[in-house]
Amino acid sequence: MAEQHDDAADFAAINTPGYKPAAGKTLDEYRTLDAGDESLARWKASLGLDGAGAGDSSLPKLTVLSLELTSPSLPEGRTIKLDLTDPAKREYYKSNPVQVQEGAAYKAIITYKINHSIVTGARYIQVIKRSIVKEKVEAMLGSYSADPNPRTTEVISDEFPSGMIARGTYNVKSKVIDLDGKEWLDWEWQLKIAKTW
Repeated sequence: MAEQHDDAADFAAINTPGYKPAAGKTLDEYRTLDAGDESLARWKASLGLDGAGAGDSSLPKLTVLSLELTSPSLPEGRTIKLDLTDPAKREYYKSNPVQVQEGAAYKAIITYKINHSIVTGARYIQVIKRSIVKEKVEAMLGSYSADPNPRTTEVISDEFPSGMIARGTYNVKSKVIDLDGKEWLDWEWQLKIAKTW
């Protein structure tokens, strides 16, 4: 019971106190909203609301495709990319750690696709735990309308910890949610910090 409470607290999105998102709108409502407002027209164009198609409504509005770890010290020809579209692979990542090199600079890049309608305030949240160590990362992905092309966003730019105490396997829980609290994907994986890649 306490574990579930901890998870809820860990994954609570950071929001401005007192802010309450407005009720969701359809694409047509957004297109016709305040038609004479120039700044709003530019915002709608940036979201692709200036005549964009509705997309494939048989799919979820947002599909998370992959999470990739890149590093300048990664051996040539080696990539670390988690395919998040396949439930069997997500299950595999729970018990098969991704090995990384201690102290290495790295970036985490998420790839996702907006299939239809509009998603507002999409964000990536990650909680890493090992023993008493816990770290939370939250990164904004943005607000977008349907697009046939996948989008990529760098969600972390950091260095892996180093030293004997830092080496070991960490449990990682990741989620992609939106401003309305809709959870588009959550998955667990493991990260093993070692002396080498």
